[in-house]
Amino acid sequence: MKEEMDLVAKTFQGLEDVLAEELKQLGATDVKPGRRMVAFRGDKEMLYRANFCCRSALRILKPIYTFKACDTDELYEAVKKYDWEQLLSADDTFAIDSVVNSDGFRHSKFVTYRVKDAIADFFNEKYGKRPSIRLTNADVLLNVHILNDEVTISLDSSGESLHKRGYRVEQTEAPINEVLAAGLILKTGWKGESNFIDPMCGSGTFLIEAALIARNINPGVFRQSFAFERWRDFDQELFDSIYNDDSQEREFNYKIYGSDISPKAIAIAERNIKSAGVGKYIDLQVLPFQRYTEAPEKGILVTNPPYGERISADDMDALYDSIGERLKHVFRGYKAWIIGYKSEYFDKIGLKPTSKTPILNGALECEFREFDIFEGTYAEFRKQSRELGLMEKHERPVRWKNQGDKFSKPEFKKKDREEKGRGRRFDRREKPKNALEEKYRKPYSERMRDSKPKDKEETGVFADKKVSKAVQFRKPRLHDDLPQGEVTMRHRRKKEEDGDNSTNE
Repeated sequence: MKEEMDLVAKTFQGLEDVLAEELKQLGATDVKPGRRMVAFRGDKEMLYRANFCCRSALRILKPIYTFKACDTDELYEAVKKYDWEQLLSADDTFAIDSVVNSDGFRHSKFVTYRVKDAIADFFNEKYGKRPSIRLTNADVLLNVHILNDEVTISLDSSGESLHKRGYRVEQTEAPINEVLAAGLILKTGWKGESNFIDPMCGSGTFLIEAALIARNINPGVFRQSFAFERWRDFDQELFDSIYNDDSQEREFNYKIYGSDISPKAIAIAERNIKSAGVGKYIDLQVLPFQRYTEAPEKGILVTNPPYGERISADDMDALYDSIGERLKHVFRGYKAWIIGYKSEYFDKIGLKPTSKTPILNGALECEFREFDIFEGTYAEFRKQSRELGLMEKHERPVRWKNQGDKFSKPEFKKKDREEKGRGRRFDRREKPKNALEEKYRKPYSERMRDSKPKDKEETGVFADKKVSKAVQFRKPRLHDDLPQGEVTMRHRRKKEEDGDNSTNE
């Protein structure tokens, strides 16, 4: 019977659900997503497969020692008590990586030093010599995680971060991480059943990861080595069987399209694509997104536009404006997924997102937004979506003022309204009649005549002065007592209305 062990897979914020699903498909048990990690159980084969097959995992850890410590002295004593001969000899090398989130431990590097000292003293007291520290290609990699007073020491089975696939030979400025790119593609649900477009592809990371997903090629096939290959219990035969198994690969009958405004970026992308061996599935061209005139039928769009760190704000507004304009006019029927750093740039796109996922791209807090680029009106799109069962019918609640329940209309019985004398419109026909008012009420024709406006001679500013209409409404003229060139306000307005712009010449 194969021995199962507790394992932990690390990932980026926002990709925990994707990684959990990957692990379940590989056969992991007791899968529990956490914050930037997924805990699971599996045997040695599962550990190898998680490293070799998971696209959204950064590293796979095997916890070996858990204890509580409130300060560095307690940490040192607890680490020293562990039997390190199970993992190391005095002739081996090791490295330590620490992650700290605790009030009692302020500096992760100091934690690393104390753990290193405890392991070294363990061997010194027994053999008079100690294993050496090596920052690269160490025999054993240790991960120390401290949350409050909970300390977990794990074996790092991956070595270098799993985002370092091995196919990248060159890169543009600030390329997207391979694990993040693959995880976001998986988050869209795309697995190669349509065309894929990245109109701002940079060094081609999205394109390559999309090709690997479409063909179901394991990302670990490009790696030179994993840390678990240097463990004492490494099973070479088992790993070779996993490495050489290509039975899960599939055909891809569509195309992946990439473009960029920079010829240099396209040249770099071409070299990376050739290194990954997926050139036959990818078409590249130098083309600004603004010049797209047509899109392939049936596809999705995923892209990572510039964030404005090296581009002016005006240019960024124009860029995101053009993204929205091209999406609406060229990519109808598509689903578009866009990474953005600032919400004001998303606003420039002018489309309502279907979903928003917070992610971390490096140190930047970004969002991954989905847009449905539908044809016709939005009402037709919603109706069609409901008919297909893609969207639940949600009616907007009516908000009623001055009510305890903000989302429900108050119900009053007709009897209550009559008794309380409210809740009913006023009806003039129900007004009690006055006998005198009715007796002396003028006929309708007279009332209408009285309501007509009187002659202009009898009203207005000249009502008390018996002047003729000709005098009253004569055109204003220049006054002799005004300074040269000055006119009355009314006459000046008349000149402006006639198009006289002589004052502005």
